[in-house]
Amino acid sequence: MSAAGRFEWGVGLPAVQMAPALLGASIEHSGVRVRIVEVEAYDGANDPGAHGFRGQTPRNQVMFGPPGHLYVYFTYGMHYCINVVCGETGRAAGVLLRAGEVVGGIDIARQRRGKSADRDLARGPARLAQAMAITDLSLNGVDLGPQDSPVQLSRSAALPASAISTGPRVGVSGPGGDGATYPWRFWVTGDPHVSLYRAAVVRRRRAEVATP
Repeated sequence: MSAAGRFEWGVGLPAVQMAPALLGASIEHSGVRVRIVEVEAYDGANDPGAHGFRGQTPRNQVMFGPPGHLYVYFTYGMHYCINVVCGETGRAAGVLLRAGEVVGGIDIARQRRGKSADRDLARGPARLAQAMAITDLSLNGVDLGPQDSPVQLSRSAALPASAISTGPRVGVSGPGGDGATYPWRFWVTGDPHVSLYRAAVVRRRRAEVATP
């Protein structure tokens, strides 16, 4: 990976190394550029919180590589989230982009996000996607490598470790939500654009609809 500029995807950097490397990087699409301030790492079959933990499906196949592609998924029946695929092909590793600061095209982002305060335009994974007009699955699997890619991801100089905080991932229940074992949420310490932490809410299924 180069010190600045474009990412070198052939390296196959593991998710827990790729995640902090993305902090401070910029992602741009459809007239809006966002500086990334919060991310989460997910490590496939080694991570019970990952989409790829139980194997490949039509929904998550992009996560299995190759690295350097965008994995977009639909969640809660209303939101889209953006992940950067990383690691070795077949590992299903990736980094969720959780929050950022809009640093380019702020008027466009304001129109897309409605009455949100500027601090909140991309403060959360669904908000970030909406601000950048990623509101369907058409960019799922897009290659981030080409100079003419519709989604441009460029890095700045790496942040020092002292500027990065870590902790449990947001909304992950079960073993994958254990912050001691998986402290894989990374954020720029003190940045006001970082989202609020919310622990997962465990919901018990009713007996009549429970699966065996």
